[in-house]
Amino acid sequence: MMDFAAMMKQAQLVQQKLHEAQAKMSESTVQGSAGAGLVKMELKGSGDMAALTIDDSLMAPGEGEVLADLIRAAHADARRHLDALNSQVMAEAAKDLGPGGGLPNMPKFF
Repeated sequence: MMDFAAMMKQAQLVQQKLHEAQAKMSESTVQGSAGAGLVKMELKGSGDMAALTIDDSLMAPGEGEVLADLIRAAHADARRHLDALNSQVMAEAAKDLGPGGGLPNMPKFF
């Protein structure tokens, strides 16, 4: 059985790893695209849009509905990339902590 001081030290390590992972996620950016690259969107780690690029060919009158669909599709694509990146960052942080996220006799966190 682990003593209380060792458990507290391990808990602090878990907290530090999670904090580092959250910082890495918030600093990351991903790009999604739709329409073979006609619409590109960049999302920050927080999920906020950092950039949106629209090909000039979509600016023609009557293209509004197509453009709206492509923007939604680019956002969905970028969101999938962001979710995958965030999952990878958290998994990497958790693997360094060992089974149970670093706390003995606890269920895995990730």
